[in-house]
Amino acid sequence: MPTIRRLPEALINRIAAGEVVERPASALKELVENAIDAGATRVSVRIEEGGLALLEVTDDGCGMGPDEMALALERHATSKLPDEAIEQVATLGFRGEALPSIASVARLTLESRVRGVEQGWKRVVDHGALVEEGPAALPPGTRVRVEQLFGKVPARRKFLRSARSEYAACLDVVRRLAMARPDIGFTLEQGGRRILGLQGGEGLEARVAQIVDRALADNGVTIELERGTMRLRGLAGLPTFNRGVADHQYLFVNGRPVKDRLLIGAVRGAYSGMLAHDRHAVLALFLDLEPEDLDVNVHPAKTEVRFRDAPSVRGFIVSGLREALSTGDKRSAQAPDASAMSKWQVEPSAPGPAPSLGSIFAGRDWSAPNSSVRQPSSPWNAHVTEIFDAPQGRAEIAEPLPPETEDFPLGVARGQVAQTYIVAEAADGLVIVDQHAAHERLVLERLRAARGAGAGASQALLMPEVVELDEPACDRLEDKASDFAELGLSIERFGPGAMLVRAVPAILAKADPAALLQDLADDLAQHGESLLLGERIEHVLATMACHGSVRAGRTLSVPEMNALLREMERTPRSGQCNHGRPTWVKLSMGDVEKLFGRH
Repeated sequence: MPTIRRLPEALINRIAAGEVVERPASALKELVENAIDAGATRVSVRIEEGGLALLEVTDDGCGMGPDEMALALERHATSKLPDEAIEQVATLGFRGEALPSIASVARLTLESRVRGVEQGWKRVVDHGALVEEGPAALPPGTRVRVEQLFGKVPARRKFLRSARSEYAACLDVVRRLAMARPDIGFTLEQGGRRILGLQGGEGLEARVAQIVDRALADNGVTIELERGTMRLRGLAGLPTFNRGVADHQYLFVNGRPVKDRLLIGAVRGAYSGMLAHDRHAVLALFLDLEPEDLDVNVHPAKTEVRFRDAPSVRGFIVSGLREALSTGDKRSAQAPDASAMSKWQVEPSAPGPAPSLGSIFAGRDWSAPNSSVRQPSSPWNAHVTEIFDAPQGRAEIAEPLPPETEDFPLGVARGQVAQTYIVAEAADGLVIVDQHAAHERLVLERLRAARGAGAGASQALLMPEVVELDEPACDRLEDKASDFAELGLSIERFGPGAMLVRAVPAILAKADPAALLQDLADDLAQHGESLLLGERIEHVLATMACHGSVRAGRTLSVPEMNALLREMERTPRSGQCNHGRPTWVKLSMGDVEKLFGRH
């Protein structure tokens, strides 16, 4: 019979390291968080071979004395919990496991000096054993070196990825923590090469744009919202400024970088109807709320959190993001694409005749004609069809811009190209509009407005349908029955393990009630709130808008084009179509002048 025994301290630390120190980036995250919690104003990071050979973090924080350094290398010893109120934790770290865990699977050198003290102190721990201790010369603050990570644990080291992959993970960690604290300066060196250099004291938006993408500052909207004790800040990219992967979504809760399913789902819900399914928003969101409304002690690496009122948090993020995007929703990612601009053809300085004209002039005798003989000549119009192809566009007579042009950001229509694109002249440049994409968005917003005016419109079933589900799923659906009724779905309990469907939303009249309820129940189980029904209705509206909009290839009159432009200026989210593509682009007068070498 196996007997219960107390594990030795070294083995306990190695087990803890398996949870806390998954890879070099995990150890780096713990060390940088310690530097931030120590009140540092500047953090320097140096790594070699992606952190496999060396991780070094230096800060100018409060520092530690010799006795505190000894305690810091013991498990569950921390300065971040002055009392037992763990629900009030306001620091990034609080468990007191990071340093002893790292020291158990690597050679760790800890050097620190308290400000105002003449010299610092050093402790060296090699895979759990103290091998050196004594004075150290360093500026006020702390320096931690981690070498030979998993050097004596080959079973762990063989599961690590290549040095390049580990370096990418380390870079991501530093970028996320630097984004959360724009007041702190950060530097990162890899193999002696400066990778990142950020000055402290920057604004939040400037720091985010510098780290994520500098173009985000011009193609995003600033978020600053409050509701009760919750506050949402950050920078969100326009739907037209998107990516093929979700790696450019940075989420923070009380200054802590997290990868939380609820927050990711809230972002997806906020951008629904504005992005294609295979495209992802670019943003950085900072959510602040009271510590007691948040549980950060649910994951060893503290990358996940649990909210006391998850539905309210999700609803706040969705509505806040949509409200912020509505301030810039008539905009598009307007900067002309560099590759597209490079394809404009420049006329050679000494051009020859065009090929179509060459067929006319070739083989002719262009010497002076005999004055006594009159050469019969064909009218010029007879050659028009030979020289020029059929025109691909229609232009309006170039009249002066009306005085109210300044009130028309999208300008005045001047013509149509390829029966697809409207060319308009604005006060500050040239605007090109995709008529189908633009009208698709306008139709969708009309359908949304109509649905809002007739919210709850439903289609009663001829025979109510009984849908069998497990009892917890029925409980969740019953709790939300009144919310579903507002969207036109009428359900009621029908015994312990069944729901009765009496009506469905009119726009989903052909939907399978059983499949719909099953999906709604799954959505409630995952998020505590269901946005799925609204998203399904949005999908149907988007499909209807696509089929009901002006198609490419349709000839529009100038009044019709101007009417479309004016409606775009009044309509929310008119800068992008239902799939996240821009509905219009603008060439500033400076861009046009560059094309002709005038700039």
